[in-house]
This record gives sequence, structure tokens and C-alpha cells, in this order.
Amino acid sequence: MRRTALLAGARIMEIYDADDFEVKVKSDASPVTEADEAADAMISDALKEAFPEVLVVTEEQADSHTESADSFLIVDPLDGTKEFVRRRGDFTVNIAWVENGVPVRGVVYAPAKGRLFYTTAAGQSVEETGALDPSTPGETVPLAVASPDNGALVVVASKSHRDQATDDYIGKYQVNDMTSAGSSLKFCLVATGEADLYPRLGRTMEWDTAAGHAVLSGAGGRVVRFDDHTPLIYGKAGYANPFFIAYAPGVELKPGG
Repeated sequence: MRRTALLAGARIMEIYDADDFEVKVKSDASPVTEADEAADAMISDALKEAFPEVLVVTEEQADSHTESADSFLIVDPLDGTKEFVRRRGDFTVNIAWVENGVPVRGVVYAPAKGRLFYTTAAGQSVEETGALDPSTPGETVPLAVASPDNGALVVVASKSHRDQATDDYIGKYQVNDMTSAGSSLKFCLVATGEADLYPRLGRTMEWDTAAGHAVLSGAGGRVVRFDDHTPLIYGKAGYANPFFIAYAPGVELKPGG
């Protein structure tokens, strides 16, 4: 999964660094680029070869959205397409393994930022540093969430999907600092201790969140539903998520609504 994410990221950057690239609009009005499609083909082919008996669900292959299994791989080949199109760099390659509703392994690679996060075989989340060679894993730094100060929280929110409802909910907390990020990097900022809380009051799909969720879990963090604060589970009908909150334990969650 790590190697595949790095190779897909390299292909994405070839397109990102070109003078121009094609942008199309999908049926749900979201953008899709040739980078999404190229990365999707690379990743799905590699995963199906490595795990021939495992269901691969990927954003860009609608047929996979009607399939289900207790254990499956779920992929967003280019999460943050809007950030990609605007050349803002906050986009990621997301690959996750889900078992019985829980994302237990994940890889999040931000190729424009040179940041790679993943869970090890033991379930510990790390950030790999150095040259990020696909064939040779480099040095890693274990990740651990911060010990939050509820009187001075650091909150991360979406760059492209911020709205009044999100601001109203964040306003329930005592916030020392606000930061914004695109794609699944928001989960990773909580996992590294760079933020304490990430509320999402908007539409997401499981391929948007599973890899980041796994990385955050492997760093000691949690992801719960916004409405009742029960764990966010995966393998739901259509792979659609409810609103959710990702956070470091110790944050005193405020009620939703």
C-alpha cells in the first residue's frame, strides 16, 4: 500500500507540474482530472494483483460502490481534487484496509508536500521522513496525538468546505488557534499533535476518510459521529458518511446540533 501510494503520487505530480491538464465534471458536480483517473488505474491494478481475493472500492469506479464485504480495501486516488485544480498542494492519495467496519490500516500521501503517513503492521502510525523511495522504506517517526488543553484548543477545518454550521459548532469550544487544510491531511494534523479537533459538518464518503481515520487511530485518536458521538463505522450503504468529529482523547466534545 505504501509503495503503491508513492508511485501513484509521482504520476499525479507529473500531471500537476504540467502546463495544463484536463478537468471534467462528474454527475455530482465534483471535478475529476486526468490525474485522478491515472492514479486510480495504477492503484486499483496494484491492489488487485497484491490482494486478488479482496474487494477494492474506489471513488472513480462507480461499479464498486454497490459491492460489499466484511473486509475490503478502499481508495481515493486523489483526495482534494479542488486543491489540485487550484494548485494549492493540499491533496492526498488515500488507501485503507477496513475490517468489520473499522479502518485498521491506512496510507495517506501528500505528494506536493512530501509528507507520508501510514500505519505499520503493528497498527502504530508513523510519518516517514527523507527521500520517500517507493522500493525502500526510510526512517519513520511514531505519531501520537497531543494532550489537549480544553481552554486553548487547536482546531483544523476544511479549506474548501467551511460553512456557517461548522463555524457555529467550533464556536462552542475555547479555541487558541485555527488552521485549515485540504483532503485527509486534517486527520493527519490531529494524529501528529498539530491540531486537537477536526469537526466535519458536510458530505463525505468513506474513501475520503478511511485512510486518515486509520492513521489517526494508530496515533491514539478517535473519530465519532457528530450526532451521538458513537464510533464512525465503515461499509455503510453507498459508502456515505454522516457528519463526524475527529479528535484527540481529552477534548471535551460538545453536543452536535
